[in-house]
Amino acid sequence: MRTRLFVSLVLLAATSFAASADNWPGFRGPAGNGHADGKNVPTQWGEKENVRWRTAVHGKGWSSPVVFGNQVWVTTADEVIDTAPPPKGKGGPPANPVKEVSLYAVGVDRASGKVIHDLKLGVVQKPQYCHPFNSYASSTPYIEDGRLYAHFGSLGTYCVDTATGKTLWERPDFKCDHFRGAASSPVVYGDLLYLIFDGADYQYVAALDKKTGETKWKADRKIKYSTDNGDYKKGYGTPALFTVDGKPWLVCPSAECTIAYDPKTGHELWRATHGGMNESIRPMMANGLLYLNSGHTAKLLALKVGDLRGAVPKEAAAWQVAKDVSVRSSPLVAGDLVFMVSDAGIATCHDAKTGQLVWRERLDGEFSASPVLAGGNVYFCNQTGKTFVVKADREYSLVAENRLADGFMASPAIAGDELFLRTKTHLYSIGKK
Repeated sequence: MRTRLFVSLVLLAATSFAASADNWPGFRGPAGNGHADGKNVPTQWGEKENVRWRTAVHGKGWSSPVVFGNQVWVTTADEVIDTAPPPKGKGGPPANPVKEVSLYAVGVDRASGKVIHDLKLGVVQKPQYCHPFNSYASSTPYIEDGRLYAHFGSLGTYCVDTATGKTLWERPDFKCDHFRGAASSPVVYGDLLYLIFDGADYQYVAALDKKTGETKWKADRKIKYSTDNGDYKKGYGTPALFTVDGKPWLVCPSAECTIAYDPKTGHELWRATHGGMNESIRPMMANGLLYLNSGHTAKLLALKVGDLRGAVPKEAAAWQVAKDVSVRSSPLVAGDLVFMVSDAGIATCHDAKTGQLVWRERLDGEFSASPVLAGGNVYFCNQTGKTFVVKADREYSLVAENRLADGFMASPAIAGDELFLRTKTHLYSIGKK
């Protein structure tokens, strides 16, 4: 049974990816796993080498680029700082120095890098506190033919016509105290748009009609947390969609648990308890295993797909790793290997079926961006602007080390043979001119 299940999953991912090879519609790409099929993606570049264009992006935003057709989009936010000294707070997050934030979606021409849309979608007075390490525009948008879905957590979700720039609908009414700022990204499946709200006060998943913005279902998490401290209830996970034995799963990570829902109804299918807060990686499925992270407790788990039902027992874990595990960036599964880089810059390769360490290397700097795979190479981008291109192999082999002027918080996007990189100040197209 598991062999048949595994083959079915591989074919599903391959079919989905092949249909979207020249687009990068959402966080971690067409199949949500960081894979691209470009064969001639550059491995070397610099400010004056293999840069097709470089476009400045105003404001502050850590969302990753998305690509569809001849357009590339990012979101960003302009902050107005209160110059008056903030009052001393009593517990909870510090007083917010931001008195106003404007939410933007920026679209550029893929061929030239020229800005074609710079859309102010909303203005929020006295917004929730956002930790300086985060941004008010950290959630990667989702794009499809003619529509962009820009999400800013509880500050608002907007559907934009990518041709005209017109806002088709908006939802600024979802309640959630993100406590340190939002970062969960939206995904689309069929006619529904899925959003995760895991805050200090409320934790739920919502499905919206993507054409109208109407709520079709809402599922409260109902997690029995190990503490009443709201800081330990928040999460930044992005949903992942899989088809298992012909049935779709909407897998939504959270603090303490990862829960799977029926994407059409919101009915809970199973939940796996793993502990930890600040869950941010996107789940991946390969080799008959579901790969999850436990958030700040830094454990990578591989659960046997055939054992995922109801309250998932501990025995469902085929293996787990608890050393040099990434907390902020998602791991990458490539064949029978798992690649990841810890926040502190330790890159590792593990056997995807057993969890056994294959190699371990220290890279320079700290990391928040998730790696991507193209042409047999893994691309790791750090917070100072360096990208390490490493062979996706059982032996560590550094192909190239590249540098751009500013650091990376956003994950790369790849469409065709072009690499789209967003630094803290600019959006780049890397490719042959």
